[in-house]
Amino acid sequence: MSHRLWQVDAFAERPFTGNPAAVVVLDRWADEAWMQAVAAENALSETAFLVKESSGWRVRWFTPTVEVALCGHATLASAWVVLTHLEPGDAVTFASQSGPLPVTRDGDRLVLDFPANKPRPTVFPDGIDRIVGAPVREVLATQDHLLCVVDAADIVARLTPDLDRVAALKQWALIVTAPGTDQVDFVSRFFAPRKGVPEDPVTGSAHCVLAPFWAKRLGKDKMVARQVSARGGTLHLDMAGDRVRIGGRVVPYLDGTISASFYRAEPKIRISIS
Repeated sequence: MSHRLWQVDAFAERPFTGNPAAVVVLDRWADEAWMQAVAAENALSETAFLVKESSGWRVRWFTPTVEVALCGHATLASAWVVLTHLEPGDAVTFASQSGPLPVTRDGDRLVLDFPANKPRPTVFPDGIDRIVGAPVREVLATQDHLLCVVDAADIVARLTPDLDRVAALKQWALIVTAPGTDQVDFVSRFFAPRKGVPEDPVTGSAHCVLAPFWAKRLGKDKMVARQVSARGGTLHLDMAGDRVRIGGRVVPYLDGTISASFYRAEPKIRISIS
């Protein structure tokens, strides 16, 4: 039994930038252990699995170690696969654990429509400067994210957080951010070692947290953000009430197949690179 697989660089301006995501298309839902094994084998921050149900496409996302409730870059990659190869068009809405997720084409970008996740001020965790690796000026939080604000973009780019201590934080994700430069409104980096992602190159879901914070701070709804990981990526943001529109470009990298039984935990992957 074979299943189509694509690998796509999301929020990328050119090949080998942005955040690579795998997209696997199934004709029915597979055993979760099999999907987790495929995600571990892919060794990317997320692998998306798609199934066409009676009401439309449903998406699920797996890191190399766990299933997650929301993922931006792998949804962008999934939309590219659907709109380019499966059902050519300009819009698709995915059913997901986080509700309906519309994606539309806007010129050479695809635009996610995600729920905003406004962070709230919180107490500074003990030793947060040492955990982050830089002086932290402000700390906010959601249920899952600790958002740390530092002084400058170059600090974000250079920092080396203590990932063991990041994994021990109450929230499973650490976002570090600062004002941007060179026509970028703000920069960030994202770390989630507890979920099997030491650092995510470009994180759409993190900008559901960052966009409402910076929109209020900067007094503007339309923003350009840059995630300053080693690969780097650019996101175009538009606040719309309790939703965030997150736009970015995608660059396809790989087109192949997975040949495996639904109930085996050792997927055999045959790949042709185009």
